[in-house]
Amino acid sequence: MGNNGPFLLGLMLTSKDRVPAGTTSGEYVDLGAGDWDKQGRPSEVRLDRILQIRPDSIRREGAVLDKARFETVASGLRRRHGWT
Repeated sequence: MGNNGPFLLGLMLTSKDRVPAGTTSGEYVDLGAGDWDKQGRPSEVRLDRILQIRPDSIRREGAVLDKARFETVASGLRRRHGWT
């Protein structure tokens, strides 16, 4: 998560399998299971929609990724959006 002025920037996680095993997607990155899901389900992060969130309006749980997963998501975002 980053910030843009007064807003936090975040990405949506889903436990629905959007990317079949052994394939890649420009819209989702596999994260595996983590503390963000109480049921321990594998998750994917959506890359095509970056959310601007007011800190006082957060209603759902969030998570901070470990460095390896963060780098995987950051690489996916750079590919998806053409960022360097």
